[in-house]
Amino acid sequence: MTEKELIESGNMKMEWARNHMPVLAIIREKFEKEKPLKGLKVGMALHVEAKTAVLVETLAAGGAQVAISGCNPLSTQDDVAAALDTRKNISCFAKYGCCTSEYYEAIDKVLDIEPDITIDDGADLIFKLHKERQEMLPKILGGCEETTTGVHRLHAMEKDGALKMPVIAVNDAMTKYLFDNRYGTGQSAWDGINRTTNLLVAGKNVVVAGYGWCGRGVAMRAAGLGASVIVTEVDPIRALEARMDGHRVMKMAEAAKIGDIFVTATGNRDILTADHFKVMKDGAILANSGHFNVEIDMEALDSLAKSTRTVRHNIKEYDIGNRRINVIAEGRLVNLAAGDGHPAEVMDMSFANQALCVRYIAENKLLNGVHGVPRELDTYVARLKLESMGISTDELTSKQECYMSGWECGT
Repeated sequence: MTEKELIESGNMKMEWARNHMPVLAIIREKFEKEKPLKGLKVGMALHVEAKTAVLVETLAAGGAQVAISGCNPLSTQDDVAAALDTRKNISCFAKYGCCTSEYYEAIDKVLDIEPDITIDDGADLIFKLHKERQEMLPKILGGCEETTTGVHRLHAMEKDGALKMPVIAVNDAMTKYLFDNRYGTGQSAWDGINRTTNLLVAGKNVVVAGYGWCGRGVAMRAAGLGASVIVTEVDPIRALEARMDGHRVMKMAEAAKIGDIFVTATGNRDILTADHFKVMKDGAILANSGHFNVEIDMEALDSLAKSTRTVRHNIKEYDIGNRRINVIAEGRLVNLAAGDGHPAEVMDMSFANQALCVRYIAENKLLNGVHGVPRELDTYVARLKLESMGISTDELTSKQECYMSGWECGT
């Protein structure tokens, strides 16, 4: 593909996404008129694909100078990156298939613009700032983090007194995790698995590791595709919830013996290890839906393998002697490394939260630490989404408000 064709392809993807993100369109219109980010620089490390590009355009429309890199070596779409890089006040340093050194060079290039505000998917920008670019921290007004994994890491930093900037946990907005994590991950993970394997899900044992909002979504869609779903968990409440939702629940040591397809969604490391690989069925398929590629112990699988080969685009087969194990997208997040990511309508809400939180940081002085998304912003996004869907809701009467806020009325 020539550079011109690459840019045209990226523009086409961005237009399609833009046309299915009505909430962000409303915010962009406001940003264009009010320029709330004028004079500010925004540094981003996100999955560079079409929906993200619409967010980047929105921030630039608000007056910001924006620089963006990828947050995963296999999630960047080069055509979208090329198209973004043609936009005024936008610099894109993301590249598909980059090596580790290239990945962090791109992170550094984003920080070289000396951003006032950061937006992260996994907190790589924030960690780089704290480990190697500390001199920049006093200038940082704040940051946004949109993943469960990233928020966990930031809370750990805050607990240790290591977090030297304010960060809004966009992931924890209800209009983010209830929809993006559940419906977005549920659909896009299976989109990645299905388009990559071209195999039937119905009738198979699907093992879902983790029953947080992402795991719930993956399990729900697997059941809808006709699978028999098995959930593994460490949290007794979530395990009980999974059982009440109709799924089998057991330890991974047992599930490993009977699973056909495994999807990890815990945000933790070493969920599938050598002990599990040794007892899996011949031909078992492994996919990861967590942010980092640590949930499947790829080093252990490599060490067990007598040989490896690519059996289909984005699927690597590991022959460990008496069985073959297939891994999708190197164990990286399957919905983006093997698919197009979450549906545009879901990311419409997530990225609306991002844009509004960037504005909130610009207009309010926040203390260092992890902050929640202000309730009024979360509710505003929900109302805009409902309006875009042609849905209206009831409102409390004055008597109802009085009743709900009082204590004097009893039986």
